[in-house]
Amino acid sequence: MFVPLHDGMPMRFIRVAYVTYFLIALCIVLRLMLMHWTSEASEVAVLAGFGTIPAVLFGEAQLPPELLKAPPWLTLMTGIMLHASFAHLIGNMLFLWVFGDNVEDAMGHLRFLVFFLLCGIAGALLHALMNPESEQPLIGASGAISGVIASYLMLYPRVRVWGLAFKWIPLHIPAMYALGAWILFQLLSALFDEQGAVGWWAHLGGLGAGAALTPLLIRRELPLFGRGMRGLP
Repeated sequence: MFVPLHDGMPMRFIRVAYVTYFLIALCIVLRLMLMHWTSEASEVAVLAGFGTIPAVLFGEAQLPPELLKAPPWLTLMTGIMLHASFAHLIGNMLFLWVFGDNVEDAMGHLRFLVFFLLCGIAGALLHALMNPESEQPLIGASGAISGVIASYLMLYPRVRVWGLAFKWIPLHIPAMYALGAWILFQLLSALFDEQGAVGWWAHLGGLGAGAALTPLLIRRELPLFGRGMRGLP
C-alpha cells in the first residue's frame, strides 16, 4: 500500500552506510544467482533448503536427506537473504535503501548488522510459532526490514518521506503517517488474511523486535521520537 522512494534525512555520524549497501547487494546477487544458475526445480529446492519451514524447525517434518540444506536453526538467518522474485526483492530493498542508512547511522555499523539479523530472526520465529505445522518455506528480508521501519519511526517520526501509495499516488508526508499506516495494514492483514500467502506475522515479529532493540542499540546522545532535533527535512 506504500512504497518509499526518498526521505532526504542526512546522516550525522557515519559517512557511508556500508552494512545497508552490503545487505542490498547480497540480496540482489543471491537473487541473480538463483535466476541464472539454477533451473526452476533447483530454485525451489534451494528456497526449501535455506528458507525457514516451521514444521522442519520444530522437528515435525524433515526435508529429503539428499537435499542441499542448512540446519533448521540456521535457516532463521539464511532465509532473510533469499527472495522468490524480483518484485519481492525490489519491494524489500526500497524500504532498506530509504530507511536503513539512517538507522545504521543511529546505531553504528556492527550494531546495525546485529539489529538487522535479530529482527529477521524474531520475525521468522513468530511466523513459525503462529504457523507451526506449515511446510512452506518463509523467505525474504521483510521481518528484518520491518524492524528497520520500527526503528526509523521511533527515531525520525516527523521526517517527510516521498513515496507512492497504492503503486501510483505520489505522497510527501511525515514518516509517522506513512509508516504508521503501513504498520496498521500489517496488523490487520495478519489478523484477517485467511490465505496466509504472505508472512504477515514475520513482519509483526520484526516490528516488535525493532521497537524493543532500538533504545538499547542507538547512540546514547541520540534522542528517541526526534525530540530536540531541529531542521528535519
